[in-house]
Amino acid sequence: MSQNMTISKLEAGMDASNDNNNPYAKLLKGSWIAQFLYGSNPWMARYVYSVMFLLANLLAWAVRDYGPTALTEMNKLKSCKGGDDCLGTEGVLRVSFGCFMFYFTMFLSTTGTSKLYGRKELWHSSWWSAKIVLMIALMMLPFFLPTQIIQLYGDIAHFGAGVFLLIQLISIISFITWLNECCLSEKYAERCHIHWMLLATTAYVVCILGIILMYIWYTPQPTCLLNIFFITWTLVLLQLMTSVSLHPKVSAGFLTPGFMGLYVVFLCWSAIRSEPMDDKCLRNSGASRDWLTIISFVIALIAMVIATFSTGIDSKCFQIMSCSFRKEEKQEEDDVPYGFGFFHFVFATGTMYFAMLLIGWNSHHTMQKWTIDVGWTSTWVRIVNEWLAVCVYLWMLVAPIIWKSRQVEEPK
Repeated sequence: MSQNMTISKLEAGMDASNDNNNPYAKLLKGSWIAQFLYGSNPWMARYVYSVMFLLANLLAWAVRDYGPTALTEMNKLKSCKGGDDCLGTEGVLRVSFGCFMFYFTMFLSTTGTSKLYGRKELWHSSWWSAKIVLMIALMMLPFFLPTQIIQLYGDIAHFGAGVFLLIQLISIISFITWLNECCLSEKYAERCHIHWMLLATTAYVVCILGIILMYIWYTPQPTCLLNIFFITWTLVLLQLMTSVSLHPKVSAGFLTPGFMGLYVVFLCWSAIRSEPMDDKCLRNSGASRDWLTIISFVIALIAMVIATFSTGIDSKCFQIMSCSFRKEEKQEEDDVPYGFGFFHFVFATGTMYFAMLLIGWNSHHTMQKWTIDVGWTSTWVRIVNEWLAVCVYLWMLVAPIIWKSRQVEEPK
């Protein structure tokens, strides 16, 4: 009896020593709520950075829409030339530039972090007072810079926003592919067969319904040739993805092209909705359009933050050139839960992306209140993003076959 008690005490002592050596042991064993109750840690930090990113977006929107009445003190800054150059479109770029400098600084200071409990991990997960002061200082700095520097940043932001869209695109396709592999695996094949068919069928029904509704809403006249082309080409791309996915050499099933169809239909809808509001091919105008604009703005803002957050923590998909050839590595207890440097890099490019949305991808374009991503430039960015999404998806289906065929042709 005493021997058993001694053994139990020794095991308890070993567990206690392990917990002391691993400060996050209790956190890893608990629920996600424990991420906030435990204090500063990498799991909680990512949510804090997302809130800071959201506040920066709201500040940029406020500067654009309500700056002329709320920021009268800008008249005292020489670089603002009476306040006009620090408000509106240029004000958005100044806020974005400050936010970009903060996240890029965090990227440089945390990149290469692979283990927990180090100095870089401590800097990433704590020191919030210092980082808040740093972010405020860096966001104030652009308001003292001349217009030429801000315009140069605006040109660079076009490229940075494109990088963000590409990273987000690969992350979405990677998730869809991973979901399909789980459903087709031997472990879940029998249990997920009905759910898999139901999801695929629902996806295709929603895709066809969305295309029909776009024909009804956005092609009220035969002269709306551009919208007809956008919608028809989306239908062709959906058929192309389905055909390639069902090819005997690919055999990817219906689920992935169905989900990708939802994504490209959404991009097509977003592109058409980004057309200028005075366009005759867009129905619903007047008061009903006002509250729809506000709702669309809020949804787009929240979706942008969520997309940046989810893409930022998906660093494993980008450790090599293609997710199709990734080999799973064993996760050790002291490994970081996500790439800190990649996380901050995504947020840095995300700040450029939200600036482009708020100014309609055109630094000389005046946006109306409560609008986001409106203008012909925004429309074509969405359309090109849709086409690029299909190309990347098809490449991820065909690339493994090409890779295997080359390996067979190589002499032993």
